[in-house]
Amino acid sequence: MILHNKIIFMKSLLLLITACSMTVLACAQQPTDKSKRPSPPALAKATLKNGTVVSIDYSQPSVKGRTIGKDLEPLDGKVWRTGANEATVFEVSKDVKIEDKELPAGKYGLFTISGPDEWTIIFNKTWNQWGAFTYKEADDALRVKVKPGKAKEFAEKMTFSISKEGKVTLLWGDLKVEFNVQ
Repeated sequence: MILHNKIIFMKSLLLLITACSMTVLACAQQPTDKSKRPSPPALAKATLKNGTVVSIDYSQPSVKGRTIGKDLEPLDGKVWRTGANEATVFEVSKDVKIEDKELPAGKYGLFTISGPDEWTIIFNKTWNQWGAFTYKEADDALRVKVKPGKAKEFAEKMTFSISKEGKVTLLWGDLKVEFNVQ
């Protein structure tokens, strides 16, 4: 009986070690090609006139016939990752002012809260997270408020652009949201 229990224990231990090893190997493999995602990665990057490098690393959701604010984010009053997949990453190489408020150099999760008359742009210290599922307001480095506008042309894919003067523009559907980086 004791020998039988030892054999069962050894088999169970071997099975556990094998399962753990397979899990480690699966996690260690290269991630899938992000460009093949339904919301592919994109990068907006510019060097401002004062030499500050500003970049926004994000994934581009598409409208695909849906209604923004009803069928897909952003939903008014709710924190949005301002993109798809991983949280959007906003990075500045030097200390800057966003809408005249100071933001130290570094990487930030870029989140927004939309509203019909005002958007809140959020720079969160936790930049490496999936979506807004683990977002914590306590980690916000800066919040600024801006007025949304209407885009001249419909943008099927959400797109960021950054001008040399520091104007950051978000276009998606008929939405246009801008903020200034100095």
